[in-house]
Amino acid sequence: MRIGELSRRTGVSVRMLRYYEAEGLLKPQRTTTGYRDYDPAEVRTVERIRLLGSAGMTLATIRQFLPCVRGEGPVFEPCDELRTLLKDQIRLANLKAQKLAQSRQILESFLLEIGER
Repeated sequence: MRIGELSRRTGVSVRMLRYYEAEGLLKPQRTTTGYRDYDPAEVRTVERIRLLGSAGMTLATIRQFLPCVRGEGPVFEPCDELRTLLKDQIRLANLKAQKLAQSRQILESFLLEIGER
């Protein structure tokens, strides 16, 4: 399928699909006329990229993570690298949550200072 069709099926812009390709996340074949030709399985790959991105992973992390994803669902092959990567991602998410909680406390204190409750 061509890039426009992949875009329509996934809801991801053509520009972002090209970016995913440049980052090594997608590997389309090329037609004799030079058009990108995506395998239908790439729809699931793009969905996984979006899922992992929504979990806060960077594209560099997703690039490491994608080879461990198998089957139709988000099923992962167990490996030490994957466990370490997931633990690191959880640690980063916890840090972000702590910083967000601190920001909220600061904003609430400002509100209290100006007499709002």
